[in-house]
Amino acid sequence: MTLMSGAQMLVRTLEDLGVEYLFGYPGGAVLDIYDALLDSHKLHHVLGRHEQGLAMAADGYARTTGKVGVCLVTSGPGSTNTVTAIATAYMDSIPLVVITGQVGTQLIGSDAFQEVDTIGITRPVVKHSYLCQKATDIPKYIRQAFYLASTGRPGPVVVDVPKDCVRPSQKFEYPEPEEVHLRSYDPTLQGHKGQIKRITKVLAEAKRPVLMLGGGTIASNASEQIRELAHQFRLPVVSTLMGLGVYSGDDPQFLGMVGMHGTYEANQAMDKADLVLALGVRFDDRVTNNLGKFCPEAAIVHVDIDPASISKTVRTDYPVVGDVSRVLTQLKNSIEELKVGCDNQAMDAWWAQIEEWRGEQSLNFEHKSAVIEPQEIVQTLSELTRGEAVITTDVGQHQMFTAQYYKFTKPRRFLTSGGLGTMGYGFPAGIGAYLGVKDQRLPVCVLTGDGSFQMNIQELSTCLEFQIPLKIFIFDNSTLGNVRQWQRMFYRGRISSTDLKFNPDFVALAKAYGHEAFRIEKPEELRAGIQRALDIKDKLVLVDIVCDTDALIMPMQKGGGRMSEMVLRSDGNTY
Repeated sequence: MTLMSGAQMLVRTLEDLGVEYLFGYPGGAVLDIYDALLDSHKLHHVLGRHEQGLAMAADGYARTTGKVGVCLVTSGPGSTNTVTAIATAYMDSIPLVVITGQVGTQLIGSDAFQEVDTIGITRPVVKHSYLCQKATDIPKYIRQAFYLASTGRPGPVVVDVPKDCVRPSQKFEYPEPEEVHLRSYDPTLQGHKGQIKRITKVLAEAKRPVLMLGGGTIASNASEQIRELAHQFRLPVVSTLMGLGVYSGDDPQFLGMVGMHGTYEANQAMDKADLVLALGVRFDDRVTNNLGKFCPEAAIVHVDIDPASISKTVRTDYPVVGDVSRVLTQLKNSIEELKVGCDNQAMDAWWAQIEEWRGEQSLNFEHKSAVIEPQEIVQTLSELTRGEAVITTDVGQHQMFTAQYYKFTKPRRFLTSGGLGTMGYGFPAGIGAYLGVKDQRLPVCVLTGDGSFQMNIQELSTCLEFQIPLKIFIFDNSTLGNVRQWQRMFYRGRISSTDLKFNPDFVALAKAYGHEAFRIEKPEELRAGIQRALDIKDKLVLVDIVCDTDALIMPMQKGGGRMSEMVLRSDGNTY
């Protein structure tokens, strides 16, 4: 019989679950846990410099590996500082377990020092939450948290641990690990057989089909099956922001991102399709534009593991609840059983139309001789890395330019805050991403704006301590670019509170933290400068790239219209 304190049981449970990295920040309520961590030879603790940053690092680790990201923070402000990161993971369906310290059980509700209702505060943005009442709850709840976070539609789970539950003076028998079974939670993995057969038939009969991919396809590891289906039926493929990478951007059947800043050909194909096979998507408003005008000629097939997502926003003609990968296996078997294929004559005509739309070259942009265009930064990085880097972004113009111009060739290589749109996400997410892929020796590049980067800039210290050799490219346009674009287009050019005229010297700041850094100001310096950063393998390199303040994200859908109603670069800057 092994006797352990609650703190020791917490550490042992994480070890039993195979956790390698624990992102955390100590404080009074979790000191006993940190003391127990000193005896662990399996857990590697990564000390962040702010709870938001470390929780986002855990998120980045989860996105690149598919494993559960884990973080540990203290009570009160420690837990409240994680809320934005938790909401980010919730909106993007990322498996995260957040362990928070809490005041002693006898003090809960008394407004004790550093007490907040963590369960109540986070309830709207978690998949589930637990409040431990006694030490022996800890291993059970943590195992359940991991199970919930990583199955069904993934998401964050909070485990709140009161201080008296981890006292070293109280010892209990450590329960041996058991398989988790929750009677009220049983995700559906297999699709309905009858519905699969119906989908097989409508797919074979379709004249203008489109395959639409979302983040759920990455979560289910369905990339190879999707490629096979697309090639077998000659399907044009489009992707939401969160689905980028699951289908190679180099494949000629890939039309690009769909939605507000999607390519002209992708949005036109969706608008004119007679069948949309949507896999692992939730039909976000940035994708659909006006719901009343969304894909008016198409039958909608929607496959998703979350039954609540089916017909939530878009009417679904052929709903299938199930894991995308398993449903595609069923669909493959059904295709073989029914011996069907695509209508090649119809597909020839459909692809001819798509090539006409491609001829618009909607991603073309003006190259100014005296200033660096932000699109050029992404294009150059994509070429130099051959689409093989792990890319993290913050939120703003640089995020959309990355989605448009970087050719992602594999899943789990693009990390961005899609649903919540969290500035400050990209840099700390890059820390977790690097730890997740460091054995693959892939470059991890952070693409950020001069506004976003300053929101979690303190993690430069974390990178120095743990030798995280990120390549950080700041799109330095001295403004909050995306907001400024909207002010120019929708507020008669009245620019309000978006100028960033008092930025620090980013190069000097990075060097003060002990990192390599330099600035690029001229277009002719861009390619060599990016290559220089990539060539430095063992150090973090920050590159401050001075770029065009007036650049616009184009093309852009017209608000309230059909998906095909777009403003192209050739239409000018008016909306």
